[in-house]
Amino acid sequence: MSLRVLIADDEALARNRLRVLLGDIAQPAMQIVAEAASVMDVLNVLEQQPVDLLLLDIAMPGGDGMRLAELLHLQRANGQPSPAVIFVTAHAQHAVRAFDIEAVDYLTKPVRLERLQAALQKVERVQPVQQALQPDSPVEEYLHIPTRQGIELVPLSQVLYFKAELKYITVVTAQREYILDASLQELEQHYGERFLRIHRNALVARQAVDALLRPGSRDWIEASRQDPAIGEDTWGLRLRGLNAILAVSRRQLPQVRELLQQRHDVGLS
Repeated sequence: MSLRVLIADDEALARNRLRVLLGDIAQPAMQIVAEAASVMDVLNVLEQQPVDLLLLDIAMPGGDGMRLAELLHLQRANGQPSPAVIFVTAHAQHAVRAFDIEAVDYLTKPVRLERLQAALQKVERVQPVQQALQPDSPVEEYLHIPTRQGIELVPLSQVLYFKAELKYITVVTAQREYILDASLQELEQHYGERFLRIHRNALVARQAVDALLRPGSRDWIEASRQDPAIGEDTWGLRLRGLNAILAVSRRQLPQVRELLQQRHDVGLS
């Protein structure tokens, strides 16, 4: 079985040189599945197809390759499939940090054929072990969210709700908020089993749903003072781990009631 390889470098000449070198290596068998010129390009490829090995530059547009490798290492530590990483960079000073996050190897440019082949042989020994780790454990899903510090992996299990704000989505956890360039429709299609639409502008984590507040009740009155979206006849929804109350549209009210009834029936309320 051949290794599925992703080449990530912002310089086309560097990517082409790696492609040529890989073509001169017979063992291990490899298939170059894609090339990427930025961190976001890498993330897009990883979301679309399986990759066994990432040949990764450090200085790239849209984020730091080292930070990306740290996030992939975190995924692997949580039992989520993640490609092996070989750094290919002109910056020799990051080698110690690279091995701290279990990079398979660290190659400095210009890369020699013999050195690249030796690194690939390490992947053959390491990658099967990585794929065998905790095969029956639940796999955590992550959102890849660009921030000023780079790309952050936000565990989906920590997200309490998504709310549409103009052209962006506010992602809310118990600790902080993030801005995501996406649409509620896309999120609902991907994560509909874990999130419930309660309003045209909001999806909430099913496991976080706590109580439905009737218009005019004490908690509802307090919540309506904080959120103008909660009108006189608008129901409110309280979430676990959050002080805020979210508005529930009349159209979505039956689904929320059904979820709460299901929780009550199995003793989770």
